[in-house]
Amino acid sequence: MLLTEDFKDYELIDASKGMKLERWKDIILLRPDPQIIWDNGDLLEKYKGKIHAVYHRSNKGGGYWENLKKFPPVWTVSYKNLKFNIKQMGFKHTGLFPEQSVNWNFIINKIKNSNRDIKVLNLFAYTGGATLACISAGAHVTHVDSSKGMVDWCKENVSLSNLRVDKVRYIVDDVIKFVKREIRRGSKYDAVIMDPPSYGRGTNKEVWNIEKDLYELVSLCTSILSDNPLFFLINSYTTGLSPYVLSNILKILIPNKGIVKCGEVGIPITNSDLVLPCGIYGRWESE
Repeated sequence: MLLTEDFKDYELIDASKGMKLERWKDIILLRPDPQIIWDNGDLLEKYKGKIHAVYHRSNKGGGYWENLKKFPPVWTVSYKNLKFNIKQMGFKHTGLFPEQSVNWNFIINKIKNSNRDIKVLNLFAYTGGATLACISAGAHVTHVDSSKGMVDWCKENVSLSNLRVDKVRYIVDDVIKFVKREIRRGSKYDAVIMDPPSYGRGTNKEVWNIEKDLYELVSLCTSILSDNPLFFLINSYTTGLSPYVLSNILKILIPNKGIVKCGEVGIPITNSDLVLPCGIYGRWESE
């Protein structure tokens, strides 16, 4: 398991009975997490007076935020030289997955150590954590997401981080349709990053199902890899999906000599020896 470290503006303070208590710079949030099936006390009671907001699940699906203290609707957290706007979103999200910082480190090191110009394709790119990591290391990035709101949020983060805007191309589109067009155009990329949801819909209501569609998408992406690819990274939060599934897909579809690794990502819980599992990864990288 790859563990989050050196993220000064983020801390997983405690976790108990389906809830996690987090510090996002100076803001303390209490949010649900289905992995937390242990009982370490009532966090609302344990940290009474310190929590800024709590997300309550609804019996009918979804949920809502309850703000307990005043704080800005948008605030900024930093990871090394990268900056991100944080906001309260529907379905408990904040616009950033801090556990992905371990993959940002991998991305930055691979690009910097390549000593050449690198073109990266980032699919299901969300608010741009991986995109910012790539740009900061000197790469050119094509950032693809079906949500215009998420793409605009990435633009905010790029501006906040004072990164070169000419290093990124933003695309609002269904990822499979976009990749197929890139194949027809003869486009090539040195690295591919994807963070596919379990289920989703594209810009024109295209249905995405990770179990049915992931293999096809990875296969399509291998057609636009350059002759000297640097890495191929897949992240997933799909419950029950083994990291070895991602490893097997990469081993089958990328015949180039390289190293395939897979595993989990997690966040250590402060002042304990507990770790919260936060998803899986599979990656191919050049030797």
